[in-house]
Amino acid sequence: MILYHGSEKIIEAPEFGKGNLRNDYGRGFYCTEDEELAKEWACSNNNNGFANKYEFDMDGLNVLYLNSDKYILLNWLAVLTRNRTYWENSTVSEMAKKYLADNFMIDTSMYDVIIGYRADDSYFSFAQDFVSGAISYRQLGEAMRLGKLGEQIVLMSEKAFKRIKYISNSPADAAIYYKKKKERDRIAQKEYRQAKGENISADELFIVDIIREGMKQNDERLR
Repeated sequence: MILYHGSEKIIEAPEFGKGNLRNDYGRGFYCTEDEELAKEWACSNNNNGFANKYEFDMDGLNVLYLNSDKYILLNWLAVLTRNRTYWENSTVSEMAKKYLADNFMIDTSMYDVIIGYRADDSYFSFAQDFVSGAISYRQLGEAMRLGKLGEQIVLMSEKAFKRIKYISNSPADAAIYYKKKKERDRIAQKEYRQAKGENISADELFIVDIIREGMKQNDERLR
C-alpha cells in the first residue's frame, strides 16, 4: 500500500522508537493513505511542510483496526484517554477514564500496526465532551464522522518499520493547506454545534448511564 506522512521535514528513514508518547496511540509513525490529508497535517503549525510518500507492505503483520465491527467507539476512546493528556479535570471525567480503562481498554503492545480515527483539534474536543458527560454516545459517534476526518495508519513495532520504504515527497504550502485544515475543522465544529443543539431522546446513553448500568463490551446498546 502507499502511505503518506505529513511533516515539516523530509523523512527518508522513519526510525523505530522515536516520536511523541502522548500521541493518540502512543509512540509510533503516523500515516494516512490520503496525500491531501497528509499535507494538512504537515502544515498544522502554519508552517510549510511535506507529504512524505512511502510503500508499505502490511502482509503478515498483526493489525489492530479500531473501526472494524469487532470493536466499538469506547475501545478507541479508552486507548485515547490512556495516551492523550489535557482531559477536563472533573469528577465525571475521572470516573469515565477509569471505567473506560477497566472495561474497554485494548492491549496495543501486541500489534504491529494500529488503524483508527485521528483525534485532532475538534475531534479531541468531541471526545472530551463525551467523557465529561456533555454529549451522548450517539452524538459522539456522529461527531466523529463530521468533516471527513479519515483514518490514520500507525506503525508501532520494529517489524512494521522494516516494511516501509521511502519513495518521494511533495511540498505542502501552508498558505493553502493550513487554510484547508482550519476550514475542515470549522465545518466539523459548525455541524457539531448544530447537532448538539438538537433535542435528544429520553433513552440516549451518556457516560454516567454507561457507568451506572455497568455496561460492558458485548452490550448491544453500545453497537
